[in-house]
Amino acid sequence: IASGRTNQSIMIQWQPPPESHQNGPLQGYIIRYCLSGLPVDCQMKNITRPDQNNLLLEDLIIWTNYEMEVAAYNRAGRGTYSHKVTEWTLQGVPTVPPGNVQAEPFNSSTVRLTWSAPSPQFINGINQGYKLLAWEAGQEEDVTMVTVRPNFQDSVHVGYVTGLKKFTEYYTSVLCFTTPGDGPRSPPHRLRTHEDKPGAVGHLSFTEILDTSLKVSWKDPNEKNGVLTGYRISWEEFNRTNTRVTHYLPNLTQEYRVTGLTALTTYTIQVAGMTSKGQGQLSSSTISSGVPPEMPGPPTNIAISNIGPRSVALQFKPGYDGKTSISRWQVEAQIGIIGENEEWVMVHQLPNEPDARSLEVLDLNPYTSYRFRMRQVNIVGTSPPSQPSRKIQTLQAPPDISPYNVTLRTASETSLWLRWVPLPEWEYNGDQELVGYRVQYSRETSKEGVLSHVISDRLEREFTIEDLEEWTEYEVRVQAINGLGSGPWSQPVQGRTRESVPSCGPTNVSAFATTSSSILVRWGEVPQTDRNGLILGYKVVYKDKGSDSVPQYWEVEGNTSHSVQLSGLGKYVLYEIQVLAFTRIGDGRSSRPSILERTLDDVPGPPVGILFPEVRTGSVRLIWQPPAQPNGIILAYQITHRRNTSNSNAATVDVLSPSARQYTASGLKPESVYVFRLTAQTRKGWGEAAEALVVTTEKRARPQPTSRPTVPQEDVQARSVMLSWEPGSDGLSPVRYYTVQYRELPDSNWTVHSASVNHEASSYIVDSLKPFTSYQFRVKATNDIGDSEYSQESEAVTTLQDAPDKAPTILSVTPHTTTSVLVRWEPPAEKQINGVLLGFRVRYRELQYDRLRSFTIRTINSPASNWAELTAPYSVRNLSESSLTQYELDNLSKHKRYEIRLSVYNAVGEGPTSTPQEVFVGEAVPTAPPQSVTIQSSTATQLDVTWSPPPLDSQNGDIQGYKIYFWEFQMQNETERLRTMFLPELGVKIKNLTGYTTYMISVAAFNAAGDGPRSPPTRGRTQQAAPSRPSFLHFSELTTTSVNMSWGEPGQANGIIEGYRLVYEPCTPVDGVSKIVTVDVKGSTPLWMKIKDLADGVTYNFRIRAKTLTYGPEVEANITTGPGEGAPGPPGEPFISRYGTALTLHWTSGDPGRAPITRYVIEARPSDEGLWDILIKDIPKEVTSYTLNLDMLREGVTYDFRVIGVNDYGYGSPSAPSPSISAQKVSPFYEEWWFLVVIALVGLIFILLLVFILIIRGQSKKYTKKADSGSHSNSTSLPLSHGEMVRLDEGRFPALELNNRRLSVKNSFCRKNGIYTRSPPRPSPGSLHYSDEDVSTKYNDLIPAENSSLTEKHSEISDSQGSDSEYEVDQNRGGQQKTHSFVNHYISDPTYYNSWRRQEKGVSRPPAYGYTQPDQGGLIQGLAPQGQGTLFRPKGSRTPTPSLLSCSVSEPPSQHGTLLYSSRPPSSLGCSSTQQPPTAGFSSFV
Repeated sequence: IASGRTNQSIMIQWQPPPESHQNGPLQGYIIRYCLSGLPVDCQMKNITRPDQNNLLLEDLIIWTNYEMEVAAYNRAGRGTYSHKVTEWTLQGVPTVPPGNVQAEPFNSSTVRLTWSAPSPQFINGINQGYKLLAWEAGQEEDVTMVTVRPNFQDSVHVGYVTGLKKFTEYYTSVLCFTTPGDGPRSPPHRLRTHEDKPGAVGHLSFTEILDTSLKVSWKDPNEKNGVLTGYRISWEEFNRTNTRVTHYLPNLTQEYRVTGLTALTTYTIQVAGMTSKGQGQLSSSTISSGVPPEMPGPPTNIAISNIGPRSVALQFKPGYDGKTSISRWQVEAQIGIIGENEEWVMVHQLPNEPDARSLEVLDLNPYTSYRFRMRQVNIVGTSPPSQPSRKIQTLQAPPDISPYNVTLRTASETSLWLRWVPLPEWEYNGDQELVGYRVQYSRETSKEGVLSHVISDRLEREFTIEDLEEWTEYEVRVQAINGLGSGPWSQPVQGRTRESVPSCGPTNVSAFATTSSSILVRWGEVPQTDRNGLILGYKVVYKDKGSDSVPQYWEVEGNTSHSVQLSGLGKYVLYEIQVLAFTRIGDGRSSRPSILERTLDDVPGPPVGILFPEVRTGSVRLIWQPPAQPNGIILAYQITHRRNTSNSNAATVDVLSPSARQYTASGLKPESVYVFRLTAQTRKGWGEAAEALVVTTEKRARPQPTSRPTVPQEDVQARSVMLSWEPGSDGLSPVRYYTVQYRELPDSNWTVHSASVNHEASSYIVDSLKPFTSYQFRVKATNDIGDSEYSQESEAVTTLQDAPDKAPTILSVTPHTTTSVLVRWEPPAEKQINGVLLGFRVRYRELQYDRLRSFTIRTINSPASNWAELTAPYSVRNLSESSLTQYELDNLSKHKRYEIRLSVYNAVGEGPTSTPQEVFVGEAVPTAPPQSVTIQSSTATQLDVTWSPPPLDSQNGDIQGYKIYFWEFQMQNETERLRTMFLPELGVKIKNLTGYTTYMISVAAFNAAGDGPRSPPTRGRTQQAAPSRPSFLHFSELTTTSVNMSWGEPGQANGIIEGYRLVYEPCTPVDGVSKIVTVDVKGSTPLWMKIKDLADGVTYNFRIRAKTLTYGPEVEANITTGPGEGAPGPPGEPFISRYGTALTLHWTSGDPGRAPITRYVIEARPSDEGLWDILIKDIPKEVTSYTLNLDMLREGVTYDFRVIGVNDYGYGSPSAPSPSISAQKVSPFYEEWWFLVVIALVGLIFILLLVFILIIRGQSKKYTKKADSGSHSNSTSLPLSHGEMVRLDEGRFPALELNNRRLSVKNSFCRKNGIYTRSPPRPSPGSLHYSDEDVSTKYNDLIPAENSSLTEKHSEISDSQGSDSEYEVDQNRGGQQKTHSFVNHYISDPTYYNSWRRQEKGVSRPPAYGYTQPDQGGLIQGLAPQGQGTLFRPKGSRTPTPSLLSCSVSEPPSQHGTLLYSSRPPSSLGCSSTQQPPTAGFSSFV
């Protein structure tokens, strides 16, 4: 077999001659080769290695046919040559360019070239044609190429290169090409295309516009197309060609003053360039003389019609032209995604059509949403855009392109793996739900039986084609489909299914018995369609038909031999014979049906089972069984017996029939030993005799057990051991046979290995044991009487290790990088390793599938190839770690297919190799995620995601795209979505997201092999947007003039809720006036509002919407004020009784309506305001009066009250208003000013009296230095009013302090406006400061004070409950100093002389005592002494702390409190109390 490897080499391979024709050991081969069909000398190659069977012939001529033949030689000489094989070297590229190349310009955009073909000997292949090249000077990379087919008839070839630029200098060249590639270019020719008329001039403009003249300016044409010779300018009155004036200007002139114009007249002015070929394209514009042009206005009234897949027609009304003609119309569009913030793209321009009123926009994408707008352009500039048109969608169309990057890989023996890059979204041309792909495949050698499969998933990029033939070449192509049709087919790709085992056996199997122990088996070819690979050889499977033994195999290597002689067979045995073929993968199916053939007969073997069941002193009876190897049909038996000591000539001979199985010999001598010989006869003669001894005695017994079996270590093998024993006594009856048993330690039962061991044996080989396994053995003897006992068990014997029996199971072989694969496997079971597992061996080699294609074709005609000859030898890697279950096999070649096998080894050797696995190396999924994923919030519904590609060394091929996974934060399972980009871009705009929502985004790259790992999730949040509508709008407590309205938060906040806007209005005017009220509620809470200014019996429309950055949609509802049907009627008119600070309302029950009354509600209003509001609600239904405290009302305000009954149908009609009553309180006497003055004077006199008494007492006493200071640590204080006391020190200075003990005083506070206040306190020396700068420790007399001050601080009023319990005075206030007796400590310790000077740092002087009468609704400042003394708080006192505005649950209803928001909106009049069922509301006017 020969195959071209390169354009200068051929690989030749052969098989050695059959052994029967070698006639001795081969020493090598002679290869003879020469050019085919030419009378030239042959070249020779000598191969000196007889085991080499391939050779690469190199340095051959490109694209040349060679003849090759091979001969073997031995010591006797060279044998005959094989038949000749011809093969071409592969094609090469031409080595010379075309000759006689001529180039000339044909016109302004075409070049004509002529040339002659190169010599065929330099083409080096089949001439596929020529390529004509043209490129501009300095732009060698931008080449215009035209391909021309070869013309074999004409000697001169002609070709044209069109589409060139006019009047441009080009270089031209010609080359010849073959299938492998291009040949060299011819030397370049330089030329210039012809001149042509120029294009339009640029930037036509007007300046210096006067009544009778103006200046026209322009620039050179962009396309001069030659040498400009000048310009032509003309002007005429609009639509009056007879007034045209024309002037020709030199080529350097680019402005001209037009004169002689008529004022306020519209003119058309035209300018054109000129070359030698004539006048070019006109540029024209209109202008009114004396009127300067202006910027145009936008077009209006855009309408769309004639919508097609790729075009639409636009009709429009021109806008303001700017007092000049429109030179160009521009069409812009939003494509795909329509929105206010989306980009506008220029899609069409129409120049030089100033009177156009419609235009056709072409080159649109099918089934795509568009919105258009227009601009118009004059000589001044471009107008603003028009208003956008309506949104339209172009019609569907079949896909325009086919999937690209189509690849085909072998998946299995019956499947191929097809991959492609799906269509981008803009190429769907139809409904994306109907986009899919159609796969078409067929055998490459036959276009019949084309099959197809439709894939409905538009994002699918791979498909496994199943149910194919093994080892077959297929051609596959793909096309895209949508709801309207199919797109073009992709370029076909080829692939071969994997090699498999033959699916049937060879044909024409026959067998012929040649001897009694051999059979000749012949067979034919395996059908081509069932080979499924390269046949490496055959196996003959045979077994004895009458037994259950395991079949035996006779292997024939190579696929040229189709016969074999089976030898060593059993004689006269009927064999069942089959033949199978095998490939690299394994054995195929056996031939059917089985062939039966019997070997020839022969002399039989010895009869077996000879026993003497009856032995007398004068006679014996023996029995037997036919021979184990009859080797034919038994015709007779012959028995000979004699005494063991006599001559054989004295023997007695008897011939018995073939059915005889016993014989009795009589006339024997007692106590004598006789020899019996038994033989069988077939037609081939008498066979081997069986001998047996017998003693004519009646004293026989069973044999004694043998000795304990021993196993010498040198006789221990991996799968067998040799037992040795000493026989025991035979009991005067010779032993007929031994039985050997064994058991596998530790727990197996005893198993009989053989029950027919020769009676003369004292050793026996026990085979079929397991390697590296412990066994015990025992033996028993059997004679005519019976069995002996089993011998004692032998010592435990462990067989040796052996090579493993089984290969690992390869679980998967997957590409890991572009040069490595990851092999995963499962090791064999421990019992099949046959020893200690030391490691694994990985065998791998490259598969040459391209070569196999040609070999397969040739093997059919000349089946002489062997797989080993077609592939490289295995490379081996030893893995010495026995715990491995995977391994990365690296340093492989890219874009190659490899075969991988795996085996295990132990100390003895290596086990069998696994079934080969194939893998394609060069494509692997990315092993790293994209890097630097960043997220930018673009809008409220869009996030811009950017990233960097994975590191280059981890991409493992070309990145085909990215997959972007995104989901709402902490909701991955519920909200995860996928966006796939089939282009290797590094950014994406994720749209249609929820506003002000946190998203997690992860990106993964993919290539042709699959998806790589995801990047770590990155967090991003969309911007705020308008919220959705509030979730609900509810009404409650509906009366004739008020209602409580509540609403729910928006379902989607889309940002931070800044507030709500409520708008309500009557559905019909009230008294001719329709008042619209707008209320802005700041903040996200509360979610309710009390509306009080409604009119009775009027239907109102309420609308509310939430606001973030902007307002969202609104939710609305209507409600009609007044009692509903079935509600209670009005109660009787209430009247009021007054007692002190309380008011009591009395009323009578009215009509309960359709349901019993459940409760009553009291409404109140200031008489001068007229707005009713609920004051008390939840009054029990059985109550017809209610007492309320005046503290709930504003003092001095006159109120009206009314009562409303409530049942299950709602609020009823209100009662008539009560008589107006004032909330003025009568103050008690202790709050009058004169009482407070009297109390203050009395207190002052009492204090002065105490001071005087203390001073007199201090002068009458003397103190000594030895006085015990401990006995005077606590001074005795006299109780004074309000717990104060006066003490005198030795220096006659008054020291006033609050007594540090618990006091209980009567509550002297009065209640006013709902809070407690106390009577104005008398002056109290709450803080005294002393200065003792001149005090000496030696003084025993009084020390005069230099200065003193008396200041009282405001006391803090706590929010305590009013009760009669005593209150603890805080002992730690005033700097945390311990209260002490000034007199005792001052006298006993002189260091205290200066203690009154040292004031604490940071302690400021307290402000003077003040008393303020609060305003209405205000708070009265409570006062208490404060300073160095501790704070005294009488019971019932309340301090004006910030907590004063909070409702106190335990206080009586008369106390004030702030509004508490609850699930049920309370009345705006007050907060509820838990002490009484009636609830006092917080009044908005209190």
